[in-house]
Amino acid sequence: MISINIKPFARYREIIGEKDIVMNLPEGSSVSDLITDLVNKYPYLKPIESKIVVAVNYEYQDHDHLLRSNDEVALIPPVSGGN
Repeated sequence: MISINIKPFARYREIIGEKDIVMNLPEGSSVSDLITDLVNKYPYLKPIESKIVVAVNYEYQDHDHLLRSNDEVALIPPVSGGN
């Protein structure tokens, strides 16, 4: 098992209700696996699941990125607006 530190921001923090979460996942888990587990635990994330942007250890990553123990994953809402 690997331990992942999760920091949800903005709308994600409102839905989850916490500023920091620790989740344990099997070795070889990807960002996508983490998001699936989060949606199962917090069903209100389901409608916006495909819009979740992540940074792992302060670097934006695709959902196929493999996680390692003690990674810090920021859940960042998509940026919108402007002309």
